[in-house]
Amino acid sequence: MPGLIGKKIGMTSVFSVEGKNLPCTVIEVGPCVVAQVKTVENDGYQAIQLGFEEKKEKHTSKAEQGHFKQAGTTPKRHLVEFKGFAQEYKLGETITVDTLFEENDWVDVVGTSKGKGFQGVVKRHGFGGVGQATHGQHNRLRAPGSMGASSYPSRVFKGMRMAGRTGGDRVTVQNLQVIKVIPEHHLLLVKGSVPGAKGSIVIIEK
Repeated sequence: MPGLIGKKIGMTSVFSVEGKNLPCTVIEVGPCVVAQVKTVENDGYQAIQLGFEEKKEKHTSKAEQGHFKQAGTTPKRHLVEFKGFAQEYKLGETITVDTLFEENDWVDVVGTSKGKGFQGVVKRHGFGGVGQATHGQHNRLRAPGSMGASSYPSRVFKGMRMAGRTGGDRVTVQNLQVIKVIPEHHLLLVKGSVPGAKGSIVIIEK
């Protein structure tokens, strides 16, 4: 799927033509530079590699510096491959938000969800806890309850929903509507929420 790399700025709301207040996520999309063009002859498949956000040369390895020098661009912090671009792009070309997205387009946004750390079963899986606070219950309101059988199989099965690390996963939110495109500031407003914290990197696919 064709797409661009962006950074989540935050959330806001805008009014539609009908006067409805729509919750929106503001994403700074691009400008992205074509760092590599992959072809069927050389690589076995067709795709383009896009770079986003400037990176200091002193923080760039010699191999990466050579890679970007070949494309005729400065080092970039994030590199992502995309397939399915209808237009052919050359090395070093810049793709902006308005070249790919328009108002009322439908997009998928890929990001890394907020990390919650080690959490119990109520927060992680939505458990209801063990009963109520009556009948001798003590500190059991958010407990997981029974976890497995007794003498057989004498163990807890793998995959049991238990406490553990929550969040920090790759999440894709599909079918978000593009409310507004602001090309002069490289901004894209999509209806609804997007995974990740403010300032996190997201991938917007058309």
